[in-house]
Amino acid sequence: MDTLTTDRQRLIEVINALPDEKLIELASFVEYLQYKSTRQKEVDNHKSSFLMSIAGLGASTENNISERDEDILKNEIDPVRGWGLKADNPT
Repeated sequence: MDTLTTDRQRLIEVINALPDEKLIELASFVEYLQYKSTRQKEVDNHKSSFLMSIAGLGASTENNISERDEDILKNEIDPVRGWGLKADNPT
């Protein structure tokens, strides 16, 4: 008999020995463990999809974008009101 089967059998025996009022607490803990394991899989999948979504960000064809970034920021910051998007056609 392998160790996992022995451990499961021992766990079943311990559960059977618990008083009835402790079974509710045990059930709650088991539900938490199920939630935790499901949540961990979702987090792992999210990390993977996030990395795939940003994989091509560094593949720009422009060599020097720093000067262009400054121009973009100059157009977005109002000298009087501060940060904000300027309207293309102010009225």
